[in-house]
Amino acid sequence: MTRKLSRTLYSLGFLACAALIGVALYFEHIEALEPCPLCIVQRVIVILIGIMCLIAAVHNPRSAWRRLYELPIILFSMAGATVAARHVWIQNLPADQIPECGPGLEFMLKRFPLHTVIEKVLSGSGECAEVVWTWLGLSIPGWTLVFFIGFAITGFTLLFSRRRFH
Repeated sequence: MTRKLSRTLYSLGFLACAALIGVALYFEHIEALEPCPLCIVQRVIVILIGIMCLIAAVHNPRSAWRRLYELPIILFSMAGATVAARHVWIQNLPADQIPECGPGLEFMLKRFPLHTVIEKVLSGSGECAEVVWTWLGLSIPGWTLVFFIGFAITGFTLLFSRRRFH
């Protein structure tokens, strides 16, 4: 794979992440949809992937050094897919099995140790079960799951394609 093609793919990855964050901000500030804790975690992961893609596009290293960018992108994508899948699962629980709503993220960060906050956020809450928007049958977490899977597949493709072409 040429350096130009890699730079193009990293640039497209950055632009996709920027678009996802733009859509999230639109939903939050224009449509007045308040993000739940799992949505916030997914946003942070999209931002991390976007930063890695931007740095990789600007740096555009030779093949051996690209792994420094591809591996974190793959790991962040897999973590994001895991969080998004959990979110979709919570949204599809029967009403009697939905977890109770807990305190807000800001409150938890002020009152609890970080490991407790992470555990509580990743377990989800009742507010995470609410489906407030769908398109083509997928909710917001469903679409982020699709994008995370796409980022992971692209990362694996970039990681392993060099072994054949270089």
